[in-house]
Amino acid sequence: MAEADFTTDRRLLWLSLLALPVGVVCAGMAWLLLRLIGLFTNIFFYQRFAIPDGILTPAGSTLGPWMIAVPALGGLLVGLMARYGSERIRGHGIPEAIEAILIGRSRMSPRVAVLKPLSSAISIGSGGPFGAEGPIIMTGGACGSLIAQAIHLTAAERKTLLVAGAAGGMSATFGTPVAAVLLAIELLLFEWKPRSLVPVALASAVAALLRPWIGMDASPLFPVAVHTTDPGFTALLGAVVVGLIAGCAALLLTRAVYGTEDLFSRLPIHWMWWPALGGVAVGIGGWIEPRALGVGYGLIGQLLQGQHPTGSLVLLLVVKASIWAIALGSGTSGGVLAPLLIVGSALGALEAGVLPGGDAALWPLLSMAAVMGAAMRAPLTGVVFALELTHDVRLLLPLLIAVMVAYGLNVLFMRHSILTEKVARRGHPISSEYALDPLERLNTRDVMTADVIAVPASLPVKALLRDYFLGTAHHRHQGYPVVAENGELLGIVTRSDLLDEWIAARDAGHELESEAVIAFDLIRRPPITIFDDEPCRAAAERMAQSHVGRLLVVSRKAPKKLTGVITRSDLLKARARAVDEETSRERFIRLPGRAG
Repeated sequence: MAEADFTTDRRLLWLSLLALPVGVVCAGMAWLLLRLIGLFTNIFFYQRFAIPDGILTPAGSTLGPWMIAVPALGGLLVGLMARYGSERIRGHGIPEAIEAILIGRSRMSPRVAVLKPLSSAISIGSGGPFGAEGPIIMTGGACGSLIAQAIHLTAAERKTLLVAGAAGGMSATFGTPVAAVLLAIELLLFEWKPRSLVPVALASAVAALLRPWIGMDASPLFPVAVHTTDPGFTALLGAVVVGLIAGCAALLLTRAVYGTEDLFSRLPIHWMWWPALGGVAVGIGGWIEPRALGVGYGLIGQLLQGQHPTGSLVLLLVVKASIWAIALGSGTSGGVLAPLLIVGSALGALEAGVLPGGDAALWPLLSMAAVMGAAMRAPLTGVVFALELTHDVRLLLPLLIAVMVAYGLNVLFMRHSILTEKVARRGHPISSEYALDPLERLNTRDVMTADVIAVPASLPVKALLRDYFLGTAHHRHQGYPVVAENGELLGIVTRSDLLDEWIAARDAGHELESEAVIAFDLIRRPPITIFDDEPCRAAAERMAQSHVGRLLVVSRKAPKKLTGVITRSDLLKARARAVDEETSRERFIRLPGRAG
């Protein structure tokens, strides 16, 4: 029987059960983070100790020039927390989650689960131009990881619960359960398996389901007037233009963030002080344009409804992008998603006065999704995220066009995304491409060596040594299968087995080359076999688990009869075939009148 389409087993049920409390915990953490942001905004900008129902904007503060000092104070507190608490709280969270998955065996510390939301709340509450999504993704991931670490699980299963926590946090924050699952797939899971997809989806669904029960609005985060007709051909052409501009904007934003980080790294002071310096720049920008401070969810909603005058958009766009790049480059704690949404929607609002074929609400939404999908290299997330935020399904086609154009432009001209650049700079470049493993496409019979040289079980060791291991015809082989007179496979004998036997015989004062010692006596273990219809991936895994470099291939009809041998070098044939398909260009249909 050939292998199933998926490698999932009944552990899926256990992981799915564990994902349910992960979703509950992350919904609570999202609620807590949003309330903390509101609390610190009240403290820093309005000098009152009160937890508001929603997130406040610093734009209504009457501090005047003193507003410049508030983000600097918040940055100083974050720097101290990072220095004496955990350096892992620096940055926007998602690269740290990626690093924990790829390098840290999906283990995150309790300290991060506590300090990350607290530092992010201080950073955003003191005017930092960030979103709450990056911190809640890391916090939710830390909660999922801690739950997994308390249970007897593998590293892969811990990864599933870590990502389930991240998806649950995003789902609870934005009310976008499907986009949260897609974000997990495109950015964090590095696989598409039921073993991980089902638990992640369940955690995301539970977190979204709990939103009304924990005092969070169940309606779309950005309510807009839903379109009643499909966009026309002119609007679809305009979506291409929006995508091109958004792709360029994503490139500039990414380079601005990491260019600023490079400048901070050259300062002759400890990194603990960098967030405070970045806070000064944020304060100056906020004094010039107060709407650029804070999360800005209300501002995004206004832009999507086309309510902002064109004259103020340029200043808002420049200030928001500048202070965000400086603050994030300084290493403070905050997210990237909300700033990308603001920059994208502001760009779209500017384009609304030029592009034909649409209305003032169409272009900000397209541009917002396109900038997000391109900068984060998560195009499907960008499309679905915009749909779930607005419930405007008729915009699916222009959204798809704008996001994919921006995404394509970004991957052509940027080696890394705004999320993976930090990980790559730490010496861990990431390939985010999903493709069928070449080892899955070929079975063992497609690459095995069928012309196998087998050793009779009754062959004396003297002849075995002379004719097989020292003979010119067979000296290149490290081992040979041993078969009985009827052809039944008994095991394998290797050079190391022969050497061990020779040492043992020498120590005992015996003669190894005696006719009484035969090949059968050198067999140390049962034969490690694989069926000829199993994929090469199964052969590679069995070699790794058994610590061997070759497997004996048998058929299901005759599992005791040797069919062939597959080695590690044979597995390269599958990779060679994939490389050939990627690089060799061929023509099979020739056009009339063309030669060659």
